[in-house]
Amino acid sequence: MDMKKRIHLELRNRTPSDVRELVLDNCRSLEGKIEGLTAEFVNLEFLSLINVGLISVSNLPKLAKLKKLEFSDNRISGGLDVLAEKLPNLTHLNLSGNKLKDIGTLEPLKKLENLKSLDLFNCEVTNLNDYRESVFKLLPQLTYLDGYDMEDREASDSDGEVDGDGVDDDEDEEGEEEEDEDGEEEDFDEEDDEDEDEEEVEGEEDDEEVSGEEEDEEFGQDGEVEDEDEDEDEDDEEAETGKGEKRKRDPEDEDDDDDDDDDD
Repeated sequence: MDMKKRIHLELRNRTPSDVRELVLDNCRSLEGKIEGLTAEFVNLEFLSLINVGLISVSNLPKLAKLKKLEFSDNRISGGLDVLAEKLPNLTHLNLSGNKLKDIGTLEPLKKLENLKSLDLFNCEVTNLNDYRESVFKLLPQLTYLDGYDMEDREASDSDGEVDGDGVDDDEDEEGEEEEDEDGEEEDFDEEDDEDEDEEEVEGEEDDEEVSGEEEDEEFGQDGEVEDEDEDEDEDDEEAETGKGEKRKRDPEDEDDDDDDDDDD
């Protein structure tokens, strides 16, 4: 696929001014030059043209907001002055795997005042004696060359990428929050269990009191019933006694009556 058609596909119904990142890797350049990329991409910040067969960067449009440019695995051998003219705010430039042979070809990059990182892996220039010292001396604005600073300290991931430590910290915080939530839930469960136990104990005590009252009522009723039975028995005895007395008196009364008759 040629570069012009690839750009059209990458737009995806957007206007060039809406695009901030544009990746055109592995497409075909026209005679080793950039094609289809225009100054209309005014908000473009990242451009990748890896392995597109570039020989010259002369057709590069002015992209004032571009910060990162990937030109690796092409056939660029010079003409870097265009970069300084068209990309004034460039901070990261990757020219790995190109045909750069000597330090002098890098001199136009001195005008890129914001350039912090430069990659020249697999370029012939890296085989020169005192390569690193020479490049840092030529481009004093550089912080990293091929991923390392002047003291051979590796570049950090602070260029808009997420730091691994930060991710771990977030995960730890989330884990702590989850543990705290679990602990709180356990505390709530324990409190609920204690409340339930207290309710059960109170319920048992209430049951005992109720049962005791019921027993007392039963005993009271039995006692009253027994008293009533005793009263009835006494009444029966008195009635029987009365009858017996009446029966005994009857003969005596008769004798008295006979005596009265004799007297007459």
